Amino acid sequence: MKRIGITGGMGCGKTTVVTEFERLGVPAFVADKVGGAYYNDASFLAEVHNALGDGVLDAEGRVDKKRIAAIVFSDKEALAKLNALVHPRVMVDFDAFCRQHADKTYVLFESAILYDYGLERYMDKVICVYLSLDERLARLRERDHAGDNVLLARIHNQLPAEEMMRRADYVILNYEGNPRRRQVEYLDKELRIKN
Repeated sequence: MKRIGITGGMGCGKTTVVTEFERLGVPAFVADKVGGAYYNDASFLAEVHNALGDGVLDAEGRVDKKRIAAIVFSDKEALAKLNALVHPRVMVDFDAFCRQHADKTYVLFESAILYDYGLERYMDKVICVYLSLDERLARLRERDHAGDNVLLARIHNQLPAEEMMRRADYVILNYEGNPRRRQVEYLDKELRIKN
């Protein structure tokens, strides 16, 4: 079975592309979704508190995800500490996911920060979903109801989209009106036949 990374900057439409692959029967592991579930684990929250300090606690002393986000999106060192807690767990869970789908030709591993943390080394190939910064900002404003300063700070915490595209084995251009489904179907055929 092949492990195919799928990445791209915030707001580029990775979820939409992953949905197209799933429509074709391809299992997809969405790292953010899996990682988000760790916040329901008391031992993980204790590790986050130890790594990031009391600033992650709300008035009742509970870990607050919004405070964590505010800290890590403005402090690269804090972001690195959080990711050091999350990524090893994610990769263990991805290995289990692959075992569950061992009968498939390939599975997807979707992560916006695939290259930022060297996770591409666990993949056989990487697909980058690309969209220009202006279009990404327009989508993110609508989705997150946030201003450009906040959105750009988050975007600049990631590897530039053009660099992701340069490093990838395949690129899907995800502009409105571009034949997204056709691109996915083409790549699906390629991935099923190539060793």
